[in-house]
Amino acid sequence: MGLRINDIAPDFTADTSDGPISFHDWIGDSYAIIFSHPRSFTPVCTTEFGVVAQLIPEFEARRTKVLGVSVDSADDHRKWKRDIEAVAGVPANFAIVDDTSLTVAKAYDMLPADAYLPDGRTPADTATVRTVYIIGPDKKVRLTMTYPMSVGRNFAEILRALDAVQATDGVPIATPANWVPGQDVIAAMSLTDEQAEAKFGKVDRKLPYLRYVAQPARP
Repeated sequence: MGLRINDIAPDFTADTSDGPISFHDWIGDSYAIIFSHPRSFTPVCTTEFGVVAQLIPEFEARRTKVLGVSVDSADDHRKWKRDIEAVAGVPANFAIVDDTSLTVAKAYDMLPADAYLPDGRTPADTATVRTVYIIGPDKKVRLTMTYPMSVGRNFAEILRALDAVQATDGVPIATPANWVPGQDVIAAMSLTDEQAEAKFGKVDRKLPYLRYVAQPARP
C-alpha cells in the first residue's frame, strides 16, 4: 500500500546537488514539497524545474522548502541545473536528490505498476516518477499528486493547493472548489451554526451542511 494522507513521510538520507541531507532534519519546522522526475536532461522535467526555480520566492514566502528527486547522480543534477537555469532565466536555488538507488522512489511509491528497472534504464522505465508530496512541519503527508510522464504539472495549482493546505491546517474549515486565497471558506460540519458564527463571524448558510465564512487570518 502506498503512502496515505497523514502518514509520516519516510525519512531518508541522501546526497543531493547541494550536498548530503537528512530529510526530516532538513524540513525542520517548515513545510516541504517533493517534486520527482523520471530522469535528468529530459524536456518536460526541465520546463517544470524551470518553473520551480522561478517560484522559489513564492515558496519561501509560504515557509516551504522544495526538494527535487531524480534517478540520476548528484553530479548529473549539478550539470542539469545549468540547463534549468537557462530555461528559467533565474538560478535554480533548490536541491535535487541523487536517487540512483531508487530508495526515495520506492519509499514514496513513485514507480508505475509495471516498472522495469534494468541497468541503463531509460525515462520510460520510470515513467510515472512525476509525483508531488506536500509535507507539513509535523512530517506528515498533507497532499499528493501523481502525473504520467507525458503530462507536465500545473504549478499554479500546486501553489494554490499549498495555500489551501496551510489555510486549513489546524483550523475547522475546508476550501471549496477552485478556491484561491482571500475567498470565503467552508465552516467544518463539526461546528454548529452558533459555534461557526462565534468563531468566524458572519455565516452564509447555503445548505444545512454548506456554510461559507470569511477566510480567517493566520496567526
